[in-house]
Amino acid sequence: MCSSHRTLIVLLVALFGGGMFGGGVFAGVSSADGGVDHGYGYGKTATIEEISGWDIDVRPDGKGLPPGAGSVEDGEYLYEDKCAECHGSFGEGNNQFPALAGGEGTLTDKRPHRTVGSYWPHTSTLWDYINRAMPYTQPESLSDTEVYAITAYVLFLNDLVADDFVLSRENFATVDLPNKPNFVPDSRPDTYNVRCMKDCKEPGSIHVVTSIERQPAQAVIAQSEPLRVPVGEDIYRQACGLCHDNGLAGAPKPRDDRDWSGRVDQGMQVLVRHAIEGFQGETGTMLPKGGFSHLSDDEVESAVVYMVGESL
Repeated sequence: MCSSHRTLIVLLVALFGGGMFGGGVFAGVSSADGGVDHGYGYGKTATIEEISGWDIDVRPDGKGLPPGAGSVEDGEYLYEDKCAECHGSFGEGNNQFPALAGGEGTLTDKRPHRTVGSYWPHTSTLWDYINRAMPYTQPESLSDTEVYAITAYVLFLNDLVADDFVLSRENFATVDLPNKPNFVPDSRPDTYNVRCMKDCKEPGSIHVVTSIERQPAQAVIAQSEPLRVPVGEDIYRQACGLCHDNGLAGAPKPRDDRDWSGRVDQGMQVLVRHAIEGFQGETGTMLPKGGFSHLSDDEVESAVVYMVGESL
């Protein structure tokens, strides 16, 4: 038997022998914790409780919704308390935050106004997003009842339900958004081109007309200008200003002595730690790094130094 055949047989036995004959490396066997060990030596079968912590999506037909209900009336109070600061009392949107209502008939305009009432296809998108990501400074802090109520109120702001409407799991699928018919399934296949292997050029007939002379990487780096590291003001304008310019969620405004006097007394080290790690104060909430997790600690510190310097 030639060596290549022997090698092939050894590989086949190694790959399939355990699973077929010996209950070995690829065979599923019970692990000590009651799960199934598939041969990797770690992990366990997820429990129903563990899966439920991740399985929180809601489908357009309402499948996945938790039990509960919320009224437009209750939603108005919750919206004013938790949403209006960013999205406006009437859903018109404040500053750089998106509008939630209005925009009917604008989708064919050069600058369409896309809102829940004018563009979104499903009520489930609204419920699911509020449940996962809102309020901006305290995501996943709302109860199911509060999410139902705020969803109902946003629907009311778009004139889609009456002021005495109560949204629940049972009637959820009956609320259709106006733009739903304009979202259609894309029936095109993922790949529709047919590979052409005819009339190909002979490799020898292909000539390079021009090319760029390659340089060693180190030479290119040596010739390059040093990258400019963003300083405090740049970081502030890119990330922090979204909330601090407008005092959203209790964020202190630069150049406002009243906002900064008590904070500065704590010392720069405390201010920087709160900005990096996050902080819940009496008058507001600071997300870790303001929600911009890609920022380095040094960049966050430079932004804090800039704000304090502007405020003294």
